[in-house]
Amino acid sequence: MSVPLYQAKAEFFKTLGHPARIRILELLSERDHAVHELLERVDIEPSNLSQQLAVLRRTSMVVSHRRGGEVVYSVSVPEVRDLLMAARKILSGLITEQGELAAELTPPDRS
Repeated sequence: MSVPLYQAKAEFFKTLGHPARIRILELLSERDHAVHELLERVDIEPSNLSQQLAVLRRTSMVVSHRRGGEVVYSVSVPEVRDLLMAARKILSGLITEQGELAAELTPPDRS
């Protein structure tokens, strides 16, 4: 029995529901990274990085391969970068709107 598309989308967005996974995908959207490079750029413990990479591998969002003596990760679906950029645009717009709303609600300084 197949999973309805809306349910598959919900699972997909759950996968993105962790700040470390978002940061990993942002970095991998720029270029492939070895594990030690990810550790330098993502502020988490090595065991936690391993867990987050495992989640992304299980959902096939990233793939790994060996290069010399190290494991290198890359994004398996280039559209992930587009999704992350769309999220940035949406959030920028929301933050701007919230700032404008806050400015409208803040009484003027009468000092």
